[in-house]
Amino acid sequence: MSLRVWLLLVVVVPVTLGTNPGVKVRLTQKGLEYGRQLGISSIQQKLRTIKVPDISGKQKVSPIGKVEYSLSNMNIVDVGLPKSAVTPVAGTGIKLSIGDAFIHLHGNWRVKYLRVIKDSGSFDLSVNALAISTSIAIHSDETGRPTVSSVSCEAHVGSVSVKFHGGASWLYNLFTNFIDKALRNTLEKQICPLVADAVSDMNPHLKTLNVIAKVDKYTEIEYSMVTSPTVSESSIDLSLKGEFYSIGKHQEAPFSPVAFFLPPQANNMLYFGISAYTPNTAAFAYNSAGALSLYITDDMIPQSSPIRLNTKTFGTFIPQIAKRYPGLMMKLLLQTIKTPNISFQPNNVTIQASATVTAYAIQPNTTLTPLFVLNLNTSVSGKMFVSEMRLAGAVTLNEMDLTLRTSYIGDFQVRCGINLSEVNAIMKLSQGYPLPAIGKMKLVNTQVQVLKDYMLVGTDVQFTG
Repeated sequence: MSLRVWLLLVVVVPVTLGTNPGVKVRLTQKGLEYGRQLGISSIQQKLRTIKVPDISGKQKVSPIGKVEYSLSNMNIVDVGLPKSAVTPVAGTGIKLSIGDAFIHLHGNWRVKYLRVIKDSGSFDLSVNALAISTSIAIHSDETGRPTVSSVSCEAHVGSVSVKFHGGASWLYNLFTNFIDKALRNTLEKQICPLVADAVSDMNPHLKTLNVIAKVDKYTEIEYSMVTSPTVSESSIDLSLKGEFYSIGKHQEAPFSPVAFFLPPQANNMLYFGISAYTPNTAAFAYNSAGALSLYITDDMIPQSSPIRLNTKTFGTFIPQIAKRYPGLMMKLLLQTIKTPNISFQPNNVTIQASATVTAYAIQPNTTLTPLFVLNLNTSVSGKMFVSEMRLAGAVTLNEMDLTLRTSYIGDFQVRCGINLSEVNAIMKLSQGYPLPAIGKMKLVNTQVQVLKDYMLVGTDVQFTG
């Protein structure tokens, strides 16, 4: 059953408007730690692409005179980043620190001295105690998606050690001293640009944020950022619009979001805060799209139900229906009178809706004959949960009030002959609506809390690709 049916029978779904966000997303230190693990792998791959140019020259060595040398074919064979940390920097962004890193290279050496004597071999070089520190700024781009960039970087090589294979031992010190100086400069100059590239490589993934997420054929929800990210000492907060719109009709709701604040929880990687404004704009969007008018037919009633949409069943409650229109199937038209209202209180979502129910007898030639119109006022409570990347739920009926508005068959006493368990089955929300997501994101260890004026979804995250 579609999302609109649930809203129609009194629904819950999200949205935002104005300066205040309708949806907030908080990335905690635990979430940053998971991001660090993914990011370090990318930096490690970038450092493997360092190109070390061939080195050649002449060096005077006592007592033999000038020695011509060359170091060539230097290739990185291993990169290790055993220690790293990421910390939020309040008001700025995040700082990534890498320590005790190492790079192992292999290359060839060759010398010529006394004009005719030549020697050659290979060498293994280890760059140790490599330290890298970079500051990463977080902003919002023109599409309302987050974007990151490296704004400062420092790299320092602690030590360089060389092991030569082949050649005279007196050459070792010559090359060791030279390689230390030459490679320090070469590596330190290349590391920071490669780190900046690794940071920039995150932006294509951030651009997959579903700023416009289709819910169904009637509505879509907008998750663009309304302000730049807010960075504190322990988290990064994104303020998202979170507003529902009717597809093809971008109409703002006639009310504005109220400020709300997320609690200082940090057990999960990620928290979604969804204000009560969001489901109310969803209700407005569905109502504006005309999606809250629904014909209910007999094939929508569970087969196990003893109540059927025909004049025989309704004749047991209203005898004149069976007398005037014997043996006919019926159809109900459910229409909202005004936009449903959704409110959040601790541990409870309450939805109130007012509608009319018009009953028709279906004539053999498919003509609809109106029988009566009822006023329907309902109040339901919702229980929310997360299914994959969608917020879904089910509702239970608190109160239903039916009164006669118009009758075409004479007066009769209105009785609610609907089994509440059947109403609950009809009102289950199976489709839900998409939460903000980046790439192939999977939510795990998810909990949903309903608090005053907003709903809090705490979850951990896994990226599958």
